[in-house]
Amino acid sequence: MSKKPLKDNSKSRRQYSDPFKRDAVQMLLDGHTATSIVDRLGLSGTNLLYRWKREQLRQSGPVASSLDNRVKELEVELRRVERERDILKKALSIFSRSD
Repeated sequence: MSKKPLKDNSKSRRQYSDPFKRDAVQMLLDGHTATSIVDRLGLSGTNLLYRWKREQLRQSGPVASSLDNRVKELEVELRRVERERDILKKALSIFSRSD
């Protein structure tokens, strides 16, 4: 991972190299929280990270965008299934009591 951002002393805004941006977005895709990435890499905020992700998806074309949408759908489905599982665990513990 590229550790250092490119700094341009003539401007007040920091500039980051493309490999640095790709690595940051990859961390996000690997499941790290945006907040933890921002803290770890010293970025100005999560909006910057999400903008980099949008730009990379746009450059990657429709396949990457459709995969990103599918991942979001699957995450929603996973949360629903986890809620159902938790409810069933509670029900099992209630019904298995031998009072």
